[in-house]
Amino acid sequence: MRQTVASLALALALGLLALASPLRAEGTNNQELKQKAVATIDSQRSQLSTLSDEIWAYAETALTETQSAQALADHAEQQGFEVQRGVSGMPTAFVASFGKGSPVIGVLGEYDALPRLSQNASPVRSPLSEGAPGHGCGHNLFGVGSLAAATAIKQLIEAGELKGTIRFFGTPAEEAIGGKIYMARDGLFDDLDMALSWHPSTETKINAEGSLAMVELNVAFRGEAAHAAYDPWNGRSALDGLELFTHALNLMREHVKPTVRIHYSIVDGGGAPNVVPESAKAALWIRDKEVVNVDALVERVKVIANGAAMAGNVDASVELVSGTYNMLINVEAAKVVQANMEWLGAIEFDESEQTFARELQRNTGVPEKGLDGSVTPLVLDKKDGQQGSTDVADVSWIVPTVDVEIATAPVDIPWHAWGVVAASGSPIGHRGMVYAAKVLSTTMIDLYTSPDILRRAREEFEESTVGHAYEGYIPPGPPPVPGR
Repeated sequence: MRQTVASLALALALGLLALASPLRAEGTNNQELKQKAVATIDSQRSQLSTLSDEIWAYAETALTETQSAQALADHAEQQGFEVQRGVSGMPTAFVASFGKGSPVIGVLGEYDALPRLSQNASPVRSPLSEGAPGHGCGHNLFGVGSLAAATAIKQLIEAGELKGTIRFFGTPAEEAIGGKIYMARDGLFDDLDMALSWHPSTETKINAEGSLAMVELNVAFRGEAAHAAYDPWNGRSALDGLELFTHALNLMREHVKPTVRIHYSIVDGGGAPNVVPESAKAALWIRDKEVVNVDALVERVKVIANGAAMAGNVDASVELVSGTYNMLINVEAAKVVQANMEWLGAIEFDESEQTFARELQRNTGVPEKGLDGSVTPLVLDKKDGQQGSTDVADVSWIVPTVDVEIATAPVDIPWHAWGVVAASGSPIGHRGMVYAAKVLSTTMIDLYTSPDILRRAREEFEESTVGHAYEGYIPPGPPPVPGR
């Protein structure tokens, strides 16, 4: 059982900081270096958009991102990075490094797509290939934008204007499995002074809401097959056990906190109706605000599974597939990112992009508000239960981490849906991606040149994690092989 002695201390700290909302952003320095980084990114805008569109077209799902990872890793090598491919037992994971010594700053990038979301870069529903994957979370932008930021910093280190090490982490399978968790188990983030991440969104703001801790389980039942009409008394129905389990699980919903999220799908419901099912299985996700709460829910699920097995006269097993921690918010780092977003100013979408956005909104059934490129003030306002989950959160328990959301899609558009695929393959997505690269690069310049920022961020991190030894939610052994 993981223990988070840090929870009360962190909650108190965040509560006190929230009283001063919005928080004051750290003042930005290094104007000349930042202008150089911005100019570098602007000069590569066309190349970055092409690379992003290439990955958008590949639309490869978790751990199958072969072409996407190769495109990014090849680009990193072309930019002068030393690239280590296939890390942590995942052929589509890699690390690109440049420089030497401290500080060591890491930038995270993702590139996996989602199943069944194929879509043209059009504001009208129009699949490229019916039933095929699509980038409904904008990860084609995520990896490219992060690598662009790392490249701008690499050039400054190479020119002798910054000192230290820059690392880009190509992290696969965020939407399923959690590639960063396997990389964390192998210690790939341990020597970082800071990790930075961004994510496509409909807003431009610091992720001050965090994320939910989540555990993914397979709950399976095993019985004995028999003829459903001729001799059903000789059978033991695994499906009976599964139905009893899901019924009890749904009864439990009344007796958990409002922040809890429970969702499942039946992935094996038996075969032919005239055969008593020998096997049945559900894929189950459980989420809550903190790791310790999810641990307790997992123990309850095990009790329910065993009870259902007893009632159905079958056997039950509960298998850990994967899971993620809740995100730790590092306020010291967040203030620096906020200052750089305010220095850069709002994202300026042009009228053609606004027209595209309004049509997308009309066709997805939300108000036609267009795009909002404004920078949201930094406010620690945790909206209970309104977050998703991400393996970036696991990194935040290993090293001080800051995560930022950048507008790459229209306001209020449904996420993990075809409209995001369309926006992510359009100039809207490109513009947000380039802005994200500027935010990350200008922030890293502050980190490389201001040891006090890193010191304060580390002190906050140590206080938040006191008494907790990180242990990832993954089973022993290598990452799973797709298709098995």
